[in-house]
Amino acid sequence: MLETVKYLIGSTGASGFGSKSTAEEVTETCPDLRSITAIITGATSGIGAETARVLAKRGARLVLPARDLKAAEEAKARIVSEFPESEIVVMALDLSSLSSVGNFVSEFESLNLPLNLLINNAGKFAHEHAISDDGIEMTFATNYLGHFLLTKRLLNTMIKTAKQTGVQGRIVNVSSSIHGWFSGDMIRYIGQISRSKSQYDATRAYALSKLANVLHTKELAQRLKQVDANVTVNCVHPGIVRTRLTREREGLITDLVFFLASKLLKTIPQAAATTCYVATHPRLVNTSGKYFADCNEASTSKLGSNSNECAKLWAASEIMVSRHAKTVFDPLNAIFLS
Repeated sequence: MLETVKYLIGSTGASGFGSKSTAEEVTETCPDLRSITAIITGATSGIGAETARVLAKRGARLVLPARDLKAAEEAKARIVSEFPESEIVVMALDLSSLSSVGNFVSEFESLNLPLNLLINNAGKFAHEHAISDDGIEMTFATNYLGHFLLTKRLLNTMIKTAKQTGVQGRIVNVSSSIHGWFSGDMIRYIGQISRSKSQYDATRAYALSKLANVLHTKELAQRLKQVDANVTVNCVHPGIVRTRLTREREGLITDLVFFLASKLLKTIPQAAATTCYVATHPRLVNTSGKYFADCNEASTSKLGSNSNECAKLWAASEIMVSRHAKTVFDPLNAIFLS
């Protein structure tokens, strides 16, 4: 109850910021970002677009990967109209496709750009069951697995950039408090909904993908520490905000629910604040493997802090991105059914 009251009144935490803080406010004292190159997924609208706008305002060079290149060019134009000196590169990327992720990384590497900041922001809530071209349930493929592979493929560039510049690299995974709604066997459920829609539940699938973001963060933090990489990774809950994530279910009921919940909703500038804080604030140098909400460190679900689950998901993810998922989720494959 006390936490709810603090949220509603915008009470600040140890960071000096809270639920009412905006992305511009939390970056006011951040270092000049003109030497920073950032990749931001899902930056064509909503929280991602505001994150991109604010980082551009602070001087960062932006790479905006998008499936819809027209929407990305429009997002770029809006930023440039406000900040004419902005340097923004638009590139093609469909996170639900592992081959598209590979193509994007190859094209990015051909630009010979440094990479200081990776913000894995893009998200999808699929009300209807769908399977990606790689044979993976679409929400999991887009929200988690595509980002897992993207991060894996970009990691060497980030480590190299940090070593050459002396500036610590940062990875920010955008999760959600909804990750705590998932319980059960993660790998088994991924396999079930990737083979058949009979057990598909849209909310549970979304919660699973957000839990995967949390577990990925914690496992990657440990692995980066083991190799002494000057790169950190943290995850964030942006808060509840109406964005294009609900675009498949517009209508009277959705409008009514959001109206009734309006006192709990954040504005988009407020929702982008935690991402921007974790991505830029000097207070968080050397902070890694943590979960943030309202610009302050918070606790994950019990499952989200389980190191065994972290390791298990990582191993499964390596298999999924290394060979065709349809063989991974074959009913005869004991790895995912044991």
